[in-house]
Amino acid sequence: MSQPIRSALVSVYYKDRLEPLVALLKQHGVTIYSTGGTQQFIEEQGADVTAVESLTGFPEVFGGRVKTLHPKVFGGILHRRHEASDLQEAEQHQIPPIDLVVVDLYPFEETVASGAPEQDIIEKIDIGGISLLRAAAKNFRDVLVVSSRDQYEAVTQLLTEKNGGTDLEDRRQYAAAAFAATAHYDTAISGYFKERANSQQLSANSSQETPLRYGENPHQAGTFRGDLDALFDQLHGKQLSYNNLVDVDAAVLLMQEFQQGKPACAILKHTNACGVAQADTLHTAYLNALACDPISAFGGVIIVNKPVDEATAQELNKLFFEVLIAPEFDAAALTVLQSKKNRILLRQKPVDFPQKQVKTLLNGVIEQDFDRAIETAADFKTVTDSAPTPEETEALEFALKVCKHTKSNTIVLARAGQLLASGVGQTSRVDALKQAIEKAHSFGFDLQGAVMASDAFFPFPDCVEIAGAAGIRAVVQPGGSIKDQDSIAACNQLGMAMVMTGVRHFKH
Repeated sequence: MSQPIRSALVSVYYKDRLEPLVALLKQHGVTIYSTGGTQQFIEEQGADVTAVESLTGFPEVFGGRVKTLHPKVFGGILHRRHEASDLQEAEQHQIPPIDLVVVDLYPFEETVASGAPEQDIIEKIDIGGISLLRAAAKNFRDVLVVSSRDQYEAVTQLLTEKNGGTDLEDRRQYAAAAFAATAHYDTAISGYFKERANSQQLSANSSQETPLRYGENPHQAGTFRGDLDALFDQLHGKQLSYNNLVDVDAAVLLMQEFQQGKPACAILKHTNACGVAQADTLHTAYLNALACDPISAFGGVIIVNKPVDEATAQELNKLFFEVLIAPEFDAAALTVLQSKKNRILLRQKPVDFPQKQVKTLLNGVIEQDFDRAIETAADFKTVTDSAPTPEETEALEFALKVCKHTKSNTIVLARAGQLLASGVGQTSRVDALKQAIEKAHSFGFDLQGAVMASDAFFPFPDCVEIAGAAGIRAVVQPGGSIKDQDSIAACNQLGMAMVMTGVRHFKH
């Protein structure tokens, strides 16, 4: 049965396409309640309008922020016409029924997209409108809700065909559309605030800004927002650059894996380690790290986990590098290292790092937990006929730590306590392995008895076969390929040991 519309609340931001609907309401003698600019627009169409403030007995306040939020408005929409008690209360409080609600929402997304300042964006968060839509949609048994100007034509046609009335299924359909509109709207607002919150996280201590010489390239401006003084004392050298900071970040995260235990040294270039070593002395650790790739070490960032002594400083002083990070410097070492004017020396302080990584992407922000997982011998699952020896196991643990901090796809070749070579950032794991083998040979390393770590599984046995031919004797990888057994079988045939961890370490 068609239910006639006798009264309507019309309050819209966009008024285009509204004329035919207003004309139809006027034709059927519908009582129209409205506000502000919409009221003026309807009156210009020659229809009678009752101002909402006349209905409520209360004026618009706070610059229009509050105008429809009143019991006489929401009571008129929400009271149930089939409930005697609701009808009695409506009569007692002089609340007239409202059978049609025509409301669109402030253009929040459009305002955000325009690049408007935050104050303007906040003012486009609709409160009354979205509440009216939800109220009318909730009471669809008695009320028709129109939530978009895109519906005006269809609603006008519907009311024309049904002589100014609607059926229950008509109202249910439009209620569903209204709830979809409010859900989309709330999601957009939530996304905006989440992005702003993440931006604030990115801009933590935004009052502390360090201007950089430039960004990644000279034509790009750069700024660091954060408290560098909480992390480092800069003891010497020129101002840190954008690229310095990116490499310093990678270096600090890598050295966290070697914070305890023997003296360790890592040399990084473009965020990838070109040399990593542990030894009984820092002097030896540095020399072993440098031996891995002395060409790439030129102009790199170096980090150590122990105080720099004079003997190590004398060796370091022979190399041109951009940044050296250490927990402390002996006085004599500092004198040696400060002989080069622009060399940056950073004394690292203990500090807690964020638990989340945040990065701008496309027109938004992505966030993830830091990769804090690192697998040790206790996590290794031997899947081949032979298990790695204790020395190979130590080398596999070492290789996996380096592999975790190297760009994917990556293969790391190592011995216990020394990186021999790595293949980094390749689109093919086979190419990464070939690159690593070629680099190791070019710097005089014999790979007989070395080990290999992979950041992700082997989809085919080819990597194992190439590694075995080069002399690699043990492999660590996460596993998880449907063809794991092919790689295992290749290891068994070549007399190699393979362990799996079940944990992937992609680094994009």
